Amino acid sequence: MSTSSAENRAPAAQPTSPQRTPPRQRWVIPRQRWIISDPHPEESAALAREARLPLILAELLVARGITGAAEAFTFLNPEPAHLHDPFLMLGMAAAVDRLERAIAAREPILLYGDYDVDGTVAVVLLKTAIEMLGGEARFHVPHRLREGYGMQSSVLEAAHAEGVRVVVTVDTGMRAFAEAETARRLGLDLIITDHHLPDAHDALPAALAILNPNQPGCQYPEKSLCGAAIALKLAQALLERREPTRAREKTLPSFLKMAAIATIADAVPLCGENRTIAAIGLKELRRPVGAGLRALFAAAALDPAAKQITGFDVAFRLAPRINAAGRMDVASDVVELFSTRDAHRATELANKLERLNRERRDVEAAALTTIEARLAADSEIIADRLLVIVGDGWHRGVIGILASRVVERTAKPAIVISIEDGPNGRIAHGSGRSVDGFVLLAAIESCADLFTRFGGHAFAVGFALPAENLPDLKRRLRIYAEQHLAAREPERVLRIHAELPLDRITPVLAGWLKKLEPLGHGNPEPLFLARNARLLKAPRIMKARHLALELTQDSPAPSDGSSNSSPAAAAAPSPGSPAPISSIRAVGWNLAERAMELRLEPGSHIDVVYRIRENDHPDFGGLEIEIMGMKLTGA
Repeated sequence: MSTSSAENRAPAAQPTSPQRTPPRQRWVIPRQRWIISDPHPEESAALAREARLPLILAELLVARGITGAAEAFTFLNPEPAHLHDPFLMLGMAAAVDRLERAIAAREPILLYGDYDVDGTVAVVLLKTAIEMLGGEARFHVPHRLREGYGMQSSVLEAAHAEGVRVVVTVDTGMRAFAEAETARRLGLDLIITDHHLPDAHDALPAALAILNPNQPGCQYPEKSLCGAAIALKLAQALLERREPTRAREKTLPSFLKMAAIATIADAVPLCGENRTIAAIGLKELRRPVGAGLRALFAAAALDPAAKQITGFDVAFRLAPRINAAGRMDVASDVVELFSTRDAHRATELANKLERLNRERRDVEAAALTTIEARLAADSEIIADRLLVIVGDGWHRGVIGILASRVVERTAKPAIVISIEDGPNGRIAHGSGRSVDGFVLLAAIESCADLFTRFGGHAFAVGFALPAENLPDLKRRLRIYAEQHLAAREPERVLRIHAELPLDRITPVLAGWLKKLEPLGHGNPEPLFLARNARLLKAPRIMKARHLALELTQDSPAPSDGSSNSSPAAAAAPSPGSPAPISSIRAVGWNLAERAMELRLEPGSHIDVVYRIRENDHPDFGGLEIEIMGMKLTGA
C-alpha cells in the first residue's frame, strides 16, 4: 500500500512544460530496481479454465500460492465461516472462564490498552462485548507523553484500590515482567492479549492467561493477527459461548468493522484470517450504525452510501484521525467516540480528532523540513547504513511517522530520536522503521543495556534511554548495521507481478482485479509492466512535482532476452470483451524530475511500471494508470 496519503495531495495546479520547472535539490536518490516475478503459464492457464477467471487474475492468484478453483473461490469471496475457532488459541479457555465469572459476579474488569488505532479499537471491542454480556468494563489508555507505552504498576495499584480484581491488557503486555509481578503481588488476575513478539529468550510474564499466537506452544493457525484482532477473538469466544448462533450471524459481523480498521491500520499481512477480517469488515463499514463511526466518516469527508469504503480509505483517511488522539492528546477520546450514543457528543469528538490530525500534519511537516535540510548538509549521517537522526524537543507523537518518511526517501532503515527534559535528566525517546530483510528489533536488542525500555518487531521499534547514552547507541548501531547491511546498497525495489500491455486494460478487467481487495502488506496491489508505450502529447507538470502523460500502446518491443514474459502480455481479449483502449491517462506522483531526466516528448517510447486506477473525478473520471517507475524503451 502506498505510504503517501491522498488526503494530503493538493488540487493539481495549471500544467506547465517540464522544461520550465527547475529540478529540486534532493539529499538522496535511492536506486530503483525492477524485479519481474516469474510467470506460471501452465498453472495460471489451468486455474483460469477451472475457475473461469481472466488469465491475468489467475496468474496473480497462482503467484500467491493459490492453484485450485475451490481455494481461489475462498480467497476471492471471504465470509465469516472462514474465521478460526478462537479456542484454538493457547490460553483462551482460561481467559474466558475467568471473565465469565467476573461478569456473573459483576466484578469490575479493567481493560489496559495502548494509545494507537490498534490499542484503542481493541479496548472498544472488548468493552462492548463485556457490556453486552452484562459485565462492567473500565479502561485505561496511557498518555503517550506522560506515561509512555505499556503498563504501569501505579495504574494497577490504583485499580486494585478501586475494587478491580481482573485486568485484561490489549495490544500490550508481552514484556511487562515487572508489572505482571505487581499484579501477582496485589492479587490481580492478569490476562495478557498482545501480538508483539516475546523477548529474545521466549520468556513470558506471569499471568493467568496469555493470548498471543506468537507465544511458544500456541497452535493457533494465524500468527500475524494485530492486537485488536486478538481482542476480537476473545470477544468472539465470550459471545459464542453465550449465544453461538446469534453471535456468528448478527453480533460478530458488526465487531468485524472495527477489527478491520485496526487490521488495516496496523499493516499486518492481509492474507489468511486477516484478509477475512478486513474484507468482511470493509463491507460492514458501508452501513455504519454507531454515532461515533458516522461522525468519523463525516469528519473524514467519506460518505459510505455514495462510495465503497476501501482499505485505502481506512489507512489514509480514518486511521490518521484515530491515531491523532494518541499522538497529540488523549487517546481515551477514541474509546469515548466509539462508545457514545449521543450524536452531538460524537460530532464534537470527531471534530476534535480532525483538528488534532491537522496539527499532527503541521508538526510533522516542520520537523521533516529540518531533517531534510540536515541530511542534505551532513554527508556523514547520510552515508550511514542505518540512519539515526536526533532532534531536540521534536513532538514524540510524530517521530515514528518521521522515521517512516526517512525510510521512504532513502530506502534505509531509520531511527528518529527526540530529546526532552525529564525529572532525572535528559531523556531520549526514539522510534524506528526498517526495510525488507533487516530486523530492526534485533539491532535494538544488541544494545539492550542502554535502554530504560524498548520493544517492537522486525519493521518498527520504540525505546527510551538517558540522553547521555546516545553516542554509545549510535556507535553500536553503526557497527551492527555495517555487519548486517554491508552487502546491500539502498534501493527502492519495484516488484512487478506481471506484464500487461496498456491496451489490455478494460473496465471488466479492473472489476476483476477489485476482487483481490483488500490490498496491503502480504497481499500487495498488483504492479504491471507495459513495454514500448508511446507518448501522445508533451508531458505536463502538476504542482511542480507531479507528472501527467497520455500514453498509447505500440506493439511490444523485444524484451531484454529473458524468458519471464507474462502470459498476460500476449493474451488476446476474450470474445465479447470491450474494445481495447486507444490511449490512457497516466499520473506519476513526484515523477516530474524523472520526466526531465528522460527528456520525454511526444513520440517517446517508454517502459512503465504501473498500477490501475479508477478516477472518480466528475470531469476526468474513468480508468487511468499510476506510474511507479519508467525508463526509455531499450535502455
